[in-house]
Amino acid sequence: MTTPFPFTAVVGQDDLRLALLLNAVSPAVGGVLVRGEKGTAKSTAVRALSALLPEVPVVPGCRFSCDPAAPDPGCPDGPHGSGGGAARPARMVELPVGASEDRLVGALDIERALAEGVKAFEPGLLADAHRGILYVDEVNLLHDHLVDLLLDAAAMGASYVEREGVSVRHAARFLLVGTMNPEEGELRPQLLDRFGLTVEVAASREPDQRVEVVRRRLAYDDDPAGFAARWAGEEAAVRARIAAARELLPQVRLGDGALRQIAATCAAFEVDGMRADIVMARTATALAAWAGRTDVLAEDVRQAALLALPHRRRRNPFDAPGLDEDKLDETLEEFGGDDEDPDPGPDGPDGPDGGGGGGGEPTADSGPQGGDTASRPEAGEGEPAPGGAGEQSAVRASEPFRTKVLSVPGIGEGAAGRRSRARTEQGRTTGARRPRGALTKLHLAATVQAAAPHQRARGRSGPGLVVRRDDLRQATREGREGNLVLFVVDASGSMAARQRMGAVKGAVLSLLLDAYQRRDKVGLVTFRGSAADVALPPTSSVDAAAARLESLPTGGRTPLAAGLLKAHDVLRVERLRDPARRPLVVVVTDGRATGGPEPVALAGRAARLFAAESVASVVVDCESGPVRLGLAGRLAGELGGTAVTLDELRADSIAGLVRDVQGTGASRRAA
Repeated sequence: MTTPFPFTAVVGQDDLRLALLLNAVSPAVGGVLVRGEKGTAKSTAVRALSALLPEVPVVPGCRFSCDPAAPDPGCPDGPHGSGGGAARPARMVELPVGASEDRLVGALDIERALAEGVKAFEPGLLADAHRGILYVDEVNLLHDHLVDLLLDAAAMGASYVEREGVSVRHAARFLLVGTMNPEEGELRPQLLDRFGLTVEVAASREPDQRVEVVRRRLAYDDDPAGFAARWAGEEAAVRARIAAARELLPQVRLGDGALRQIAATCAAFEVDGMRADIVMARTATALAAWAGRTDVLAEDVRQAALLALPHRRRRNPFDAPGLDEDKLDETLEEFGGDDEDPDPGPDGPDGPDGGGGGGGEPTADSGPQGGDTASRPEAGEGEPAPGGAGEQSAVRASEPFRTKVLSVPGIGEGAAGRRSRARTEQGRTTGARRPRGALTKLHLAATVQAAAPHQRARGRSGPGLVVRRDDLRQATREGREGNLVLFVVDASGSMAARQRMGAVKGAVLSLLLDAYQRRDKVGLVTFRGSAADVALPPTSSVDAAAARLESLPTGGRTPLAAGLLKAHDVLRVERLRDPARRPLVVVVTDGRATGGPEPVALAGRAARLFAAESVASVVVDCESGPVRLGLAGRLAGELGGTAVTLDELRADSIAGLVRDVQGTGASRRAA
């Protein structure tokens, strides 16, 4: 067994270590979401935590970790007697991003259930994680159907497995810990809210601290057991302190003054629901116990707010998590309670060792707090950007709106999402087939139909149906997939009117919000002057696309052909990387083409490359004014797609846009 890196040997990352330790003291806090750049010891710290947790008493032989003092009456391995229990180390179970549904919740042996009528159940990861830690690395990349199962288990404290009327339930209460790199995409709001605390981590910019990180890592790699032995004393001290804090926790008093501060803080920052208030209360209580106190102080409430609120006040996916600490201090001072102890004592919270901390404090490069746009330049502000005559500085996007659903025609087999029709593991049943590998979704009627003609030959004599492996049929299901939405944006001088470009950016931002909600990958190609650029290669992070869009300057000629050819090249490369994900190309332009010989003809030939490969496409027509040339509509015809104006893109206008987007291209190709 590999020797884990000692928790106390992690350099810096005080907020991360404190959040993990608070959950070790009080699992009711609800887990931790660790956000940050790669290579910042996120996974190392989480994996090291399990070695510090107290042992768990369990019923001997129970696969579901029942507590001998209060066994689950519905345990599939029960009922359990009143005999003594056995202690085992706390578990940390890792959920791989690519895990199957059966691996997470467990699986029933369908063949035995049909033929013998018994519930032969193999527990999954949720059963293994009961009364322990469930760790999801890169949690933002987890498939939607697994997220749904996690949400159900977290809400009910139990996991349900059902297969055609055969049902198994078992307890599943666990500490949910996730790590993620925000550059690869954000979490669904429902799952984000299930994490009690969140911390932002970044690599230190202090040379001495970076030297110490490297020194300790090299020493660990050379001799893991010897390195761990050198830190055994510190590990034992923290383990003892966790145990002492757990014992003290029931005695901690959360006074009315602290409760008023918690409620006022959550109200001041306009967080949704009441979960934030409850998590703050539990966190503040755990902070007091960790510091060895029996009273919750204002500093505990402040620290709890910095850990529990940043991820709950994101109003849209493009808002940066964080809190305005001046506003927090003003709120705490205004609603300060009269029942606080004015002397915090020598053991106030400070990181994992108990002193001031500043958990959740944003990093220097994290951007505006809470999505504050005050630092963004207004239209007309800023110096002209370099890059040629006629170039203008970036224009701020107009207010986003809800868009019509743009989808790819046909049925795909890409990653699960919410845009286009696809054959998936989730969704409505559309038919049956022989299983390829393990059976996951039984089609009962088709299975019975396959087995029925052979009952006499198999010697059936009783009422039961004789079912063999060859009779089993897998249900085929139709759901939704996520697509690659590639934006091709005209940033030339013909688009440079500030009000017009602001509306264009607002439309693209609206489509990016839609892509976030539908779990798409997005890419951004821009063209202006004499060339086209890949402003953002295909990624799951719509935040990155929004940031590139915000800083996009305009000006120069309109190399439309270059933009289309660059987009075609991006799709070619992406098809090799992810062949199952179907693309949707959204060209945002007024349709004009200038620069070089025969620019219009070149653009037409480039557009026909997409039509020849049946790539779904939409042209957002940005032409304005009383005299319109209809060039965007002509471009849509060459692409084999359809054209919509900025007004038609809105969800509250022109019913049937999806039908037009799908049907026009198909009819043009048929013609």
